[in-house]
Amino acid sequence: MNERRGGGIVGYYDNSDRFRQGWVIFLTAVISAVIGGLLVLTLSPALVRAGLLPQQYFAGGTPFLAEGQGPTKTVSVDVNNDITKAVQKARPAVVGVVNLQRSDDPFSQETVQRGTGSGVIFDKKGDKALVVTNHHVIEGANQIGVVIPGEKNGGHTVEAKLLGSDPPTDLAVLEIPANYVKEVAEFGNSDKIKAGEPAIAIGNPLGLEFSQSVTSGVISSPHRQIQVSETMDMDVIQTDAAINPGNSGGALVNAAGQVIGINSLKIAQQGVEGLGFAIPANDAKPIINNLIQYGEVRRPFLGVSLKDVETIDPRTRSSELNLPDSVDQGTVVLDVTPGSGADKAGLERLDVIVQLDGKKIRNGSELRSYLWKEKKIGAKMKVTFYRDGAKKTTTVTLTQTPG
Repeated sequence: MNERRGGGIVGYYDNSDRFRQGWVIFLTAVISAVIGGLLVLTLSPALVRAGLLPQQYFAGGTPFLAEGQGPTKTVSVDVNNDITKAVQKARPAVVGVVNLQRSDDPFSQETVQRGTGSGVIFDKKGDKALVVTNHHVIEGANQIGVVIPGEKNGGHTVEAKLLGSDPPTDLAVLEIPANYVKEVAEFGNSDKIKAGEPAIAIGNPLGLEFSQSVTSGVISSPHRQIQVSETMDMDVIQTDAAINPGNSGGALVNAAGQVIGINSLKIAQQGVEGLGFAIPANDAKPIINNLIQYGEVRRPFLGVSLKDVETIDPRTRSSELNLPDSVDQGTVVLDVTPGSGADKAGLERLDVIVQLDGKKIRNGSELRSYLWKEKKIGAKMKVTFYRDGAKKTTTVTLTQTPG
């Protein structure tokens, strides 16, 4: 109810007016609190960083967490502890190898890079160090560079001297100055490896930009024969550790950090993955020693050219070779080198060799492998063969492979 006095208005408000006034005041307070809180949350980090507001300002002393700060906990995970230790041991001995050849420009004497690969430092004596790599990595090179990885400028590049290379086994040995060499690889026993055990490939896939890259997998097969030419098979280690162009000549390492193979091949076909191959360390060692000592591999020589029995039609085996039906493996002598050990021992064309020193021989690749791994120049070897259906034996004195 309102009452007028002296022409003025003396305000008396009823209860509804008081309620509305209180509600407005309440909403104003709530909105102000919300806006103030938002401003505090927005500006507090900047004020703390500026030193205008202490970190502990919340009720109860709860600290404000500035950017980059907060409770932390260090967690150590050693899932691949053996692998990381193996890599740490072997990796420093893996280097890059650069194939330099003369420019195609007939008016230029400059050398240009024709390819890159990998290598493994396996020996260091005095001011020299030795590196093993693949023959195909340095094939045709007029100059060879070795890049020793380092922390500065991508490492040190030194000129290498080719001590020797061996196309049949795809191995080569280089000599380099030892100035920057800090680590030497340790070779393991490749005859003891098993399918399923860890395998680590270290090398420079796709060039020196990815120097000392590490990939891991398992040994898919410790002994595999693959054909590398029409007359040559190679014994290799098969692995599913990724091996890409540029890995050639690098190290295949076991869980102890020992080199068990020299990475050499990868089957590059559409839809094919995880098929990499390495030359076994035990096969590589005698080749390396020959290359160091002679600049070439001096192998025992039987003196025959061969054709595998399994490639010959069964009817021809019977009609031309007079072989018993039970003989479906071995290798046929197509020609005998005059004056060779085979010639002097009486081997003839169309003789079928089935055993060497009592060991069965399935094909020419096994014959060559036995000669190169088990025999030396000047050694005697018992050869068992079929001639006109009759089984015979002779003893051959092995000579050196003609140069």
